Amino acid sequence: MVKIQKVSEVCEIIMGQSPPSDSYNDKGIGMPFFQGKSEFGELNPTPKWYCSSPIRLAEVDDILISVRAPVGDVNIANVNCCIGRGLAAIRPDKTKLLTKFLFYVLKGKKREIENMGTGSTFKAISKKDLVNIKIPVPNIEIQKKIVNTFDKAQELIDKRKAQIEALDQLTQSVFLEMFGDPVTNPKGWDVCTFKDVSTVRQGLQIPISKRLKHKVENSYKYITVQYLNGHKEEEYIQNPKPNVICTKDDILMTRTGNTGMVISNVEGVFHNNFFLIDFNRELFEKMFLIYYLNTEYIQWDLLRRAGNSTIPDLNHSEFYKISVYVPPLELQKIFANKIKRIEHQKELLKSGLLELENMYNALMQKAFKGELFTEEKVSNL
Repeated sequence: MVKIQKVSEVCEIIMGQSPPSDSYNDKGIGMPFFQGKSEFGELNPTPKWYCSSPIRLAEVDDILISVRAPVGDVNIANVNCCIGRGLAAIRPDKTKLLTKFLFYVLKGKKREIENMGTGSTFKAISKKDLVNIKIPVPNIEIQKKIVNTFDKAQELIDKRKAQIEALDQLTQSVFLEMFGDPVTNPKGWDVCTFKDVSTVRQGLQIPISKRLKHKVENSYKYITVQYLNGHKEEEYIQNPKPNVICTKDDILMTRTGNTGMVISNVEGVFHNNFFLIDFNRELFEKMFLIYYLNTEYIQWDLLRRAGNSTIPDLNHSEFYKISVYVPPLELQKIFANKIKRIEHQKELLKSGLLELENMYNALMQKAFKGELFTEEKVSNL
C-alpha cells in the first residue's frame, strides 16, 4: 500500500503576502513578483512585475498554488521570486517528494482543492486547508517513473495543441493574403463604415428567477459568455421577443467586459453583453466579417472605442464608426470555403486532443488514488 500523508508532513508551506505597492515595477528591478494565476504557464510562470522590497519568497522548484480567485491552479517556480497574497509556495522535502511528482498530484486534485474554497464574492483557501490536503507518497524511484509517464502524456497533448495553433495561424495568413491588411488596404478595396452596411441590436438581461433549467414549449437557450466558456449550465428563456433571438447564421460580439469576442453558429436568446450584427448579406459573407473583426487592428480599435474604464463598454455609435473594406463577394465566398476545410481539420485535431486529455485525466485519477504506485504497474505503462 502507498502511504497517504498530509501535505504538511512532507512539505513546508509559505503563504504569499503583498509587498509595499511602491516597490512594484516592470523594469526588472528586484525579484520577479508573482501575484496569481494570470502569470502561470503550462508549467512555469512568466513575470510581468518585479519587486524591490519582497516580503514572502518562493524558491526555485517550489510549487506555486493559486489560493484565491481562482483556487487550485499550480505551477513550478523556475526562479527565486516574491509571491503576493493570491499565491502560496509549497516546498517539498526532497528526500521524500519530487517537485514534479507533487505538481502532477496537485494538478489531479484541482477540483477537490477548488471545492475547499470559501467566500461569497471570491473563493479562497487558507494555510489550514493546504496543510490538510492528503497526497500519496510512494518511494522516490516510483515517483520518477510516474513523472516520466505524465511527461510523455503531456508532450503528446502539447504537440496536438501546437498543431491546432498552427491551423489558427494559417487561417489568419489566408485572410491577409487574400484581402490585405485592414490598416493599409493594399488591394484598394472600397471602404465604408459599419454604419453604412449593418445595424446592431443589443440582447436582453433576464432575471435569474425567469431562467428555466429545462427546455419547455417555445423556449430558447440563453446565450451568455459564462455559458459559452463552459462555466454555466444550460438555461432557457420562454416566449422571448423576436429581436433578442439569434440563429447560427448571425454574428454576435461582446460589447462589455471582454469586448470584441466574436461568436457565431449559436442559436437562442442572447444576453445584453452582446451585440447582434445584422450585416448586408449582399455585400458580405459571414465568415469574412468574423475574421475581419478578429484582425489585430480591429480588435485594438474595438477596445480603444470601448474606453478605459474598469469595465470597457462599446456603444452602438462607436461601433458604427469602425471602417470595413468591401472585397468582391465571390472572393469572400472562396475564402469561406477555404476556412471550412481548415476548420474541419481543426475539429479532427480537437477531437483527438479531447481523447488525449481524457486519457491523461484518467491516468491522473489512478495516480493520486495510488493505483499506479507499484513497481509492476508503473514499469508496464
